[in-house]
Amino acid sequence: MFSKILIANRGEIACRVIRTARKMGIKTVAVYSDADARALHVAMADEAVHIGGSAVAESYLRGDVIIAAAKATGAEAIHPGYGFLSENPGFVDQVTQAGLVFIGPSADSIRAMGLKDAAKRLMEKAGVPVVPGYHGEAQEIVILASKAREIGYPVLIKARAGGGGKGMRRVDHPDDFADALSGARREAKAAFGDDRVLVEKYVDKPRHIEVQVFGDNFGNAVHLFERDCSAQRRHQKVIEEAPAPGMTAELRAAMTDAAVKAAKAIKYSGAGTIEFIVDASDGLKPDRFWFMEMNTRLQVEHPVTEMISGVDLVEWQLRVASGEQIPLAQDEIALSGHAFEARLYAEDPAKGFLPAIGTLHHLSFPTEATPGTEIRVETGVRQGDAISPFYDPMIAKVVTHGPDRATALNALAEAVTRTEVAGSTTNAAFLAALARDPDFASGDVDTGLIGRKQDELTVTAPPSSRAVALAALAATGATASVASDDPWSGLTGYAHFNPLARRATLSFGGADIVAHITARPDGRFQVRPEGGEAFVLAAGANDVGATVAAWPGHVTVFENGRSFDFAISDPFARAAEIGEGTSSMRAPMPGLVKLVRAAKGDKVTKGQPLLVLEAMKMEHTITATHDGVISEIAVEGSQVTDGTVLVRFED
Repeated sequence: MFSKILIANRGEIACRVIRTARKMGIKTVAVYSDADARALHVAMADEAVHIGGSAVAESYLRGDVIIAAAKATGAEAIHPGYGFLSENPGFVDQVTQAGLVFIGPSADSIRAMGLKDAAKRLMEKAGVPVVPGYHGEAQEIVILASKAREIGYPVLIKARAGGGGKGMRRVDHPDDFADALSGARREAKAAFGDDRVLVEKYVDKPRHIEVQVFGDNFGNAVHLFERDCSAQRRHQKVIEEAPAPGMTAELRAAMTDAAVKAAKAIKYSGAGTIEFIVDASDGLKPDRFWFMEMNTRLQVEHPVTEMISGVDLVEWQLRVASGEQIPLAQDEIALSGHAFEARLYAEDPAKGFLPAIGTLHHLSFPTEATPGTEIRVETGVRQGDAISPFYDPMIAKVVTHGPDRATALNALAEAVTRTEVAGSTTNAAFLAALARDPDFASGDVDTGLIGRKQDELTVTAPPSSRAVALAALAATGATASVASDDPWSGLTGYAHFNPLARRATLSFGGADIVAHITARPDGRFQVRPEGGEAFVLAAGANDVGATVAAWPGHVTVFENGRSFDFAISDPFARAAEIGEGTSSMRAPMPGLVKLVRAAKGDKVTKGQPLLVLEAMKMEHTITATHDGVISEIAVEGSQVTDGTVLVRFED
């Protein structure tokens, strides 16, 4: 077994690998960029090496620098995590040539499955069912459009390299094919350095079901059952579960047999996932599933498999990479109960899931599970850390396990509801709503479920009157003074003749809220928002069913599973904002202006695409908010920060 390994990754997965390595008595070396100098994975590792700038191309994609760090620290092997260099066969070659062990499959196995078109041709030869489509080498638009017509619309354009929904477009009509192809190619080029695509038939009611496989260097390969990853938005997974709801014994046998057959066809070693698309329009049947791709690495959603199998997949990775056989035979791997994983992201579901950034001024996860269940939170951040625009905006993975699907799902909804984040917009309320959705709860899930129900799943309820009162009280500083060690804080509410009164001005959803706060002799406060009812609240600003987090310029109230962020109004800033006017459009997040579709002097209409902003490795189209004439527009190729003016209109 290894005595020391280097983890060529960051965030949650780096922390995950460190925990298992520590349990096995293996020392760890972390690597970090400028942006990650104070990151959790750096603090957890036994050693840490700085490898470059914040951009991934300057750090986490620098294979030569990472290998040099491993050799300098005496690490014997490199664990790639997922993403970054984990599926780069050239990096694997460099690692082995340097005399180190790559904790994962061989470069040949990665090459065999790295390009979707070649992988599908290989699977066809191995007798694995493949989704209908064009997987050839020709990339001319005339040929691709012709193949799309032969396949029949709707079709799916997919980047042949990479995954995660990047470089993927659904096309419903031939007239939209050219634009969709251009967008998919740009995104694929930016994310994977390869703009080649394939075209496939879009399945009307698709289920995304994948099988966890594991191989070793002795020719053995096993499966650890399936996961359902159908709950997706923008082709990216949101909630995963194991086993798949509605799975029949016949389909499970067919899928797991095909998955193991695929792994053996490429002499696979280590953890891998065979992804299938399943047509659920007429139930789950053994002749209605097709191979999509293989992920030659550990998956983000691997914890649900660990929960139902009792297997530590990272431990298996380390053992197999060090020369051992797979610890268990197929008949020794048993399925127990049901597990869910929800991906908690810094993003705004109400704005089309736009990625968000910010400092995590308050961060609290549930530590106790509901009776009869288990809870597990995988994270790479702590309170006070910042969500960087340079990397994926995941905050944590919330995982629950129970004896059956309904119990595990109820535990997930409860766990997400009890998760508190202040300082960045998150998808927590959306996750809770999805977990409680009747269709999802019944197991009637497909990849289009979120899209069909997006409006109702992302509806934002207004804060209650009590939440407003709690926010107003916290805005006065009452929370801080009561919690202070300052001996004079006990006189906060004291006045010699008349009760001490204060006035708090907040902003929520663009509307001003004014509240009057009066200190009472008993140490409590009467809070009365203008035009609303009065509440008597205790100092400390917390209440039954609600908690409050105050942070610079803001107060966040957590109530009934939702968070409400109130801005503490600054009259000077507001005056400046009013004076500037509203005839401009600003960047909703930091990013790169990838494409500009309008020019100064153009007359545009509301909803017209004006430019494409690339942020968090995805493209976002910025459309006109109203009719007007452009007086100024951002330059293509410029890097912008959150709030930068992208477009100005003539008065």
